[in-house]
Amino acid sequence: MRAKHKQQKYLSTKVDALKNKIPTGVIERLPVYLNCLLQLDKNNVPTVSSKKLGELTGTNPAEIRRDLTHFGSFGVKGVGYNVKYVIQKLQQILGSDHPHRIALFGAGNLGSAIAGYNGLKKHGFYIAAVFDVDLKKIGKTLSGVPVLDLSQAKKFISDNKISMAILAVPPSAAQLVANLLVESGIKVILNYTSEIIETPPSIQVHNSDPVNELLYTLYYLTTHQPIKLR
Repeated sequence: MRAKHKQQKYLSTKVDALKNKIPTGVIERLPVYLNCLLQLDKNNVPTVSSKKLGELTGTNPAEIRRDLTHFGSFGVKGVGYNVKYVIQKLQQILGSDHPHRIALFGAGNLGSAIAGYNGLKKHGFYIAAVFDVDLKKIGKTLSGVPVLDLSQAKKFISDNKISMAILAVPPSAAQLVANLLVESGIKVILNYTSEIIETPPSIQVHNSDPVNELLYTLYYLTTHQPIKLR
């Protein structure tokens, strides 16, 4: 039994080491490939070439091939990638091959949209509960998900072993709620507010402010269509 345990620990360590060596850019592109492949599978497309996948995702085919080789051999020369097989492998790599429960903070317009977004369930993400301080919303549901008082968050997260949270509260409350999430044991925070929150280095924070995304795309729009200020 000890030898088996040592072997499992060794294999786990090797997997962790491999993940740590993968460039961040590669990991960021994998969900793009996965979403495209899921759409192809929905349309009953059995195989796809790196060229076609590149056209659909706006990625250089050579980059796609390099990205995937970090995790093994996926395609067959002259045939392409088996869509269902690559979907399965990418889900395993990303960890979306099993359900993940998420705590959502904020029951306003943005929170309501997130709670009702079916794309989350497609990738195995489920909103376990929504937390808010508005007495008019507490006790109700958002897309079938209960809205609980913010004071219940810490116990709920602990009892349900939740490690991921979505922050969709007003910017003025973002840091206070982020502090609560850290105290509650949350390890990953998806920040949908415009506020830059401060957390310990061990907490992974991803900022996804829609305004920032629009400003990013606006650069390319104005590059092709210069705006004359005078």
